[in-house]
Amino acid sequence: QVQLVESGGGSVKPGGSLTLSCAASGSIFGANAMGWYRQAPGKQRELVADITSRGRTNYADSVKGRFTISRDNARNTVSLQMSNLKPEDTAVYYCHFRTIVTAVEVTAWDAWGKGTLVTVSS
Repeated sequence: QVQLVESGGGSVKPGGSLTLSCAASGSIFGANAMGWYRQAPGKQRELVADITSRGRTNYADSVKGRFTISRDNARNTVSLQMSNLKPEDTAVYYCHFRTIVTAVEVTAWDAWGKGTLVTVSS
């Protein structure tokens, strides 16, 4: 099992920057992806960005050019650098882990952090 702990959330003014971090502990050997989802009141939880253990990244269109995701495989951490923040970015951000499997007899699984609140307002 994998446990995920987020940090770095807080309040920032529009145009400001903030960095979120997630530390993973447990059995995380093998191919996997770690990323960030967010959920605002009245909205569905959506993928913000993720990154595989091999370094492939994926971003939501709404954050491309503003957010950068990175990971440290040795320390089992993933970070999300957010810049030019907008009020629309206000949400609870959740760290996510999922396995990447290539064998049909292996079942993929995932894990979620408890979330950290990011508030962007004047």
